[in-house]
Amino acid sequence: MKKVFAALFVSALFLTGCSSTSASVSNLGATEFLEKAAAQDVVLIDVRTPGEFAEGNIANALNIDVQSSSFDSQIAQLDPTKTYALYCRSGNRSGIAAEKMADAGFTSIYNATVGFTDLAAAGAPTA
Repeated sequence: MKKVFAALFVSALFLTGCSSTSASVSNLGATEFLEKAAAQDVVLIDVRTPGEFAEGNIANALNIDVQSSSFDSQIAQLDPTKTYALYCRSGNRSGIAAEKMADAGFTSIYNATVGFTDLAAAGAPTA
């Protein structure tokens, strides 16, 4: 019985230490994301491919493709103390980008858990 309890305790510690979301990342739905992203000092980043970005994007967004080999060097040029709002097509790639940025020392990141189409339908100004 003691071994079972010890194994459960160690498993619980391991799982809490491997949380998939950093404390510096806030995962938000469309409405809350758009409210936060509209703040004056928030930098909006579209992490989709340049082709997807060209087909439509949220106005004033930067395009930094998370799947590009230059993603890490591009985010290294950004100010890690600023607040960033990230989106993609579905919320998956922006989640990956948000974690990469958190791992690189960025302290305030909003991640859209929905994609560009949902954000546009929720009223995001598009380009």
